Amino acid sequence: MDIQAVALWMHSQLEEEGCIYQDDVVDYLVKSKHEHFLRENADGNLVLSTNLLNEFKKLNHDTVVWVSSDKYWRFRVLEDEDGRNARG
Repeated sequence: MDIQAVALWMHSQLEEEGCIYQDDVVDYLVKSKHEHFLRENADGNLVLSTNLLNEFKKLNHDTVVWVSSDKYWRFRVLEDEDGRNARG
């Protein structure tokens, strides 16, 4: 599985479910033995690598936002402000 395949999987999950949680992606990558797409953050938690995030962003730059409070991506709605981050 290459980085583009993971990003496409993430996007398909987002389309099916309406949102995708970072923890679910991490679990999927660990279970499928693709930890090389992950990194450890300053708190010691596994998170997506910058390369994977950039690949995912290419697929949906203008249509998806990140909700940092709950650590998930969802489709943009009219109430969202400009940018990639959402308030909730």
